[in-house]
Amino acid sequence: MALISFQDVRIGFGGHPLLDDVSFQVERGERVGLLGRNGMGKSTLLKMLNGDVEPHDGVIVRQQKVRTAYLPQEVPQDLHGRIEDIIASGLIETDFADDEHHWKRDNQVQKTISLMELDGEARFETLSAGMKRRVILARGLVCNPDLLLLDEPTNHLDIQAIDWLEDFLKRWGGTLVFVTHDRVFLQKLTTRIIELDRGSVYDWACDYPTFLERKEAMLESEQTQNALFDKKLAQEEQWIRKGIEARRTRNVGRVLALKKLRQQRSERRDLLGKVKMQIGTEKRSGRLVIETENISYAYGEKTIIRDFTTTIQRGDKIGIVGANGSGKTTLLKLLMGQLQSQTGEVRHGTNLDIVYFDQLRAQLDESKSVLDNVGQGRDTVTINGRTRNLMGYLEDFLFTRDRVRAPITALSGGERNRLLLARLFAMPANLLILDEPTNDLDIETLEILEDLLLDYEGTLLLVSHDRAFLNNIVTSTLILDGSGDVKEFIGGYEDWQKQLDAAPASRPTPKPVSTTQTESKPDAKPASRKLSYNEKRELEELPPRIQRLEEEQNQLTVRMEAPEFYQQEGAVITQSVGRLEQIQKELSQAYERWGELEG
Repeated sequence: MALISFQDVRIGFGGHPLLDDVSFQVERGERVGLLGRNGMGKSTLLKMLNGDVEPHDGVIVRQQKVRTAYLPQEVPQDLHGRIEDIIASGLIETDFADDEHHWKRDNQVQKTISLMELDGEARFETLSAGMKRRVILARGLVCNPDLLLLDEPTNHLDIQAIDWLEDFLKRWGGTLVFVTHDRVFLQKLTTRIIELDRGSVYDWACDYPTFLERKEAMLESEQTQNALFDKKLAQEEQWIRKGIEARRTRNVGRVLALKKLRQQRSERRDLLGKVKMQIGTEKRSGRLVIETENISYAYGEKTIIRDFTTTIQRGDKIGIVGANGSGKTTLLKLLMGQLQSQTGEVRHGTNLDIVYFDQLRAQLDESKSVLDNVGQGRDTVTINGRTRNLMGYLEDFLFTRDRVRAPITALSGGERNRLLLARLFAMPANLLILDEPTNDLDIETLEILEDLLLDYEGTLLLVSHDRAFLNNIVTSTLILDGSGDVKEFIGGYEDWQKQLDAAPASRPTPKPVSTTQTESKPDAKPASRKLSYNEKRELEELPPRIQRLEEEQNQLTVRMEAPEFYQQEGAVITQSVGRLEQIQKELSQAYERWGELEG
């Protein structure tokens, strides 16, 4: 039996319904990616799965005592206190909440804290955005949910945190339904895709790359069928409008068939138009755009940027990557001149027109409408010498005529991002600086923005945690390590990873031990000093020891990836997690010792 089943479910809030008599079910053990353009009802569907929203028509059938956990897009602003207490609050509605099972409750909380690699004594309000989302996830997982619901879980996470989340969800092994615009995240996790499109649900039992191929074929088929339908309708309309002679020969059946065609056409929900973007670049900058020499910046004793030197030339597309708090936004402001470097020098080239997209969208005026935020008192915008009506320009960004006069407080996160892009792209720019522009955008709009930036002839500085976005756009990448150092690599995020893998290893790699031998000496270079007898024995024993540890690590990881692993007693799970951490420590010590003995 399915965990949750939707049967002819319908829901809407004015206008076309978000879900129009849809039926589908979620099976145990699936990892379902929920896709759809902004406004199609993805978040509403997650809330219905969680039981927070009831359908207007139809039935939602749940397995008896099925438990769900829901992680919303935004972190609650009123949440504060010790991490342990916040995680424990997720057990209020469970069997562990009463005093009689207090010890079970504490054990479950501690097991979850260990599993999520958290400090239970830390204060929630002192954490980074990424760690706060991890705590919220832990609060949901503490009750051992049958179904985990995640709404844009990668928003505001750095790449390191996203990698951790991907790895964790693979090992967790439970049933997962999630909304995301991160294409790499989708590709790594999904076993099935459910797409919301114009009130209907399309079920794709495949991974993300296969979905893209099948979706394209389906849209082509739909376009062909609609064209044939419209041609037939036009022919029948022409027939019915003929003169007196035609009316004498009309038959009732053909007239009724025409009425049915008209009804079908009125009910058809055509594919919504795509965002149409263009950037005004009325003049070219000089060949030199920005040059820095040994610039540094610190907040108190915390060094953010140290002795950074670079040259940015016209046409460069540079990605900026680093953990949350590593100084990415500070670096952008230093390069723009919004902050003054404390040492060194920043020089700008000639004819620079800078446009800056800030991730907090602080440039939007909350008291004004969509129209006023972009027009700023004008009825037209001029892009590349062409004057456009402001209403028509906003329609290119999918703002309908009844939406443009709405206050921006009524907009979703995706709509706010589109609005800020519309405001900025109406300005001439030959240096475009984007700080996390992909948050909250649906995949289709994100890909259109990607194509626009690929064709952009100006200079681009891009901060993003979207690995696919970086891979497809940037020509070089600046990496901030959090200590103040900034390193530059050619290519995007994946190119950087490959360069790291190809670089000489910082630790020796053990030679595989033959299955027919009990021990084997590594192919080590001569030692710089003479080893004692005991050290020689220790060096000979290290490779087989390392191999045993890595085999145990692999076996334990495989067991923890199985769905049934987390159905065991809490003590067994805690012991396994602890052993995995101990193996990692022992491996690190073994490699370090091997390097010492080899000299």
